[in-house]
Amino acid sequence: MKESDIIATVGVVILLIAFLLNLYKKLPANSIPYTLMNFIGAATCGYSSYLIKFYPFVILETIWALFALASLIKVSRGTSGN
Repeated sequence: MKESDIIATVGVVILLIAFLLNLYKKLPANSIPYTLMNFIGAATCGYSSYLIKFYPFVILETIWALFALASLIKVSRGTSGN
């Protein structure tokens, strides 16, 4: 397995765990752990996509990470709106 595969796998696992925990009401979407997992997972996937020069996913995951970061800032300030 190549380095980019390992990095991508870690990122996807983080995103899926966050999704499943939210889906089964174990982790609210407006919580710091959920938004942090989304940020780390998306950034990791974006970096792995960059390593293999798959730019459509670099763009997708970068945007995902930026929105997750913005949400993380709002949640940590207590201004998430929920």
